[in-house]
Amino acid sequence: MLRFFDLERIDAKKRAVVERTRDFDEIYEIFKPKKAGEQSDRCIQCGDPYCHNGCPLHNFIPQWLKATAGNDLEFAFALSNESSPFPEVMGRVCPHDRLCEGACTLNDGYGAITIGSVETHISEEGFKKGLKPKFSQNKTGKKVAIIGAGPAGLSTATFLLREGIDVEIFDKQARAGGLLTYGIPGFKLDKHIITRRVKLLEEAGAVFHQNAEVGKDITFDELTNSFDAVFIGVGATGGRRSGLNGEESDNVYQAMDFLTTIQKMLFNEPTERIINLKDKNVVVIGGGDTAMDCVRSSIREKAKSVKCLYRRDAHNMPGSRKEYVNAKEEGVEFEFYVSPKALIANDEGEVLGIEMIKTKLGEPDSSGRQRVEEIAGSAYAEEADVVIFALGFDPIEYPFLASSGIETDKWGGIIVDENYETTTPGIYAGGDCHRGADLVVTAVYDGREAAKAITGKLLA
Repeated sequence: MLRFFDLERIDAKKRAVVERTRDFDEIYEIFKPKKAGEQSDRCIQCGDPYCHNGCPLHNFIPQWLKATAGNDLEFAFALSNESSPFPEVMGRVCPHDRLCEGACTLNDGYGAITIGSVETHISEEGFKKGLKPKFSQNKTGKKVAIIGAGPAGLSTATFLLREGIDVEIFDKQARAGGLLTYGIPGFKLDKHIITRRVKLLEEAGAVFHQNAEVGKDITFDELTNSFDAVFIGVGATGGRRSGLNGEESDNVYQAMDFLTTIQKMLFNEPTERIINLKDKNVVVIGGGDTAMDCVRSSIREKAKSVKCLYRRDAHNMPGSRKEYVNAKEEGVEFEFYVSPKALIANDEGEVLGIEMIKTKLGEPDSSGRQRVEEIAGSAYAEEADVVIFALGFDPIEYPFLASSGIETDKWGGIIVDENYETTTPGIYAGGDCHRGADLVVTAVYDGREAAKAITGKLLA
């Protein structure tokens, strides 16, 4: 360890731009054992590890870095799976620069440990060697229904199965994974990664009910009457509307609808709309990781041009820095300090462009972030064949919530107590449907902690 003087930080190698924009395959190569060991060997093994504290899951990062540097793959694999339900996913999709790597002591001057890439390596090398996460073989006789097979739901299922509690997952899509399957493009997360993890859960006893929408294909009362507890992890998939006239036009999309449709087309699943971006000018409004997913997907769908318009600057973009860099490398154009004012449409209602106005940053608001101010007289038109709004997400109002006495806050988020139990006893919730649109890792954390609470109550 402590070899940060001798070895510099090295990121995982990326596929060449010309090659990677031809398909939806992952762009990062997996570290080989030698490279993973060298990067792990840079760790200084802090007495109070900031990386551990910077990770919402509080993963045992220094410990599995030490194991990797010492070529103890089995121990590293066990440690990485101990606190995380699927480290092979988190190593790929977490904004490490804002979490564990951002908190790394070496980040100031030497370059943070490449934690995400090492985490991915540990899982992939472990699976290659036949290692598997462990689940309890002793069943308790208790069973829990999970609504939603996304990050929160799969996390809850994982930690309940480890305690010998049976789970059945009810999900409205054709495939499990939720956001991981339909919302995050394959160039960031290959879909076989999710399929493999789902199979591991099935081997552990999980029962998946796909194309099963609660409130439509099965009633909520059926679940509460048939199971010892219910966990709700339905995410927050309601795209925030721009409020502009014309946003219902055929060539205007909400980000999640756009990404889901693209992925379903790649799966050859039925879709409500067919998206064809070939030789078209695409404009995406927004600056988060979802906006980056939209622009990079548009490049791969052979758009003529792709522009990302954001009301602040690159420094203030809420998404991961590496996703912004990847998008720029792949040919996406960025225009900063601009905000949408109106959609421009023809007599048939087809959107031809969008009117933008230039902005500037003013005085800080109550959170300390500078307010966005419009510059009078600076409006201009941006040509667009397709407009995609990536303005954030809100929870969806499901009728069974109110009818079951489950209260929500003013934003539509499900209210839970410190044990993730809703206002209706025996019903738990977590992830974006509780906290609002957030990171995959925070949804996973909620699922883990809810599983602990459920276990404590059922096995008391």
